[in-house]
Amino acid sequence: QVQLVESGGGLVQAGGSLRLSCAASGRTFGNYGMGWFRQAPGKEREFVAAISRGGAKLNYADSVKGRFTISRDNAKNTVYLQMNSLQPEDTAVYYCAAHSLPRAVVPSRENEYTYWGQGTQVTVSS
Repeated sequence: QVQLVESGGGLVQAGGSLRLSCAASGRTFGNYGMGWFRQAPGKEREFVAAISRGGAKLNYADSVKGRFTISRDNAKNTVYLQMNSLQPEDTAVYYCAAHSLPRAVVPSRENEYTYWGQGTQVTVSS
């Protein structure tokens, strides 16, 4: 079992930045690939970014490429999502998730992730 707790959400103006954190506990963090997803009001949850166990492989949704950066610190059992140049369409609840698929995989589908956090709200005002 892995417990995930997100933090760092909030209200920011368009063009601003936020850094989300996701702290993991329960099992060896380095055994899990990690991902970020988001769900806007009235929409389905969508993939944002993923990082492999060791951090060498990354995957981003086209909508966030060049603006968001995923990273992890296995010594701190934490994965991060640095979000720059935020836009109102980035408004959503952001979730982190963990999977135990083979080492170099960076999946974008929800059903490949086993553990989920409770989410943190990000609101971008225009």
